[in-house]
Amino acid sequence: MGTVAITFRILPEDADVDIEGLKASVRDALGASLRDMQERPVAFGIKAIEAIAVVDDAAGGSDALERSLAEVPGVGTVETIDVTLV
Repeated sequence: MGTVAITFRILPEDADVDIEGLKASVRDALGASLRDMQERPVAFGIKAIEAIAVVDDAAGGSDALERSLAEVPGVGTVETIDVTLV
């Protein structure tokens, strides 16, 4: 296999979630694999976080990271939107 860059879209539970606090928790959950993080407006005042992580594909790819992101307090949904071989 190889190294892959995975882009996640992380939506908060609701518009009242502190987006800066959520970004800090996502940063902790992804650890050293995190390469980039952006806020993107969705609708009705809700902002999504798009995070890019780089991991070894042999280690399970996006599944383990997606599970750990889903367990972060304040996260409503996690979606893998892109996986690219690096």
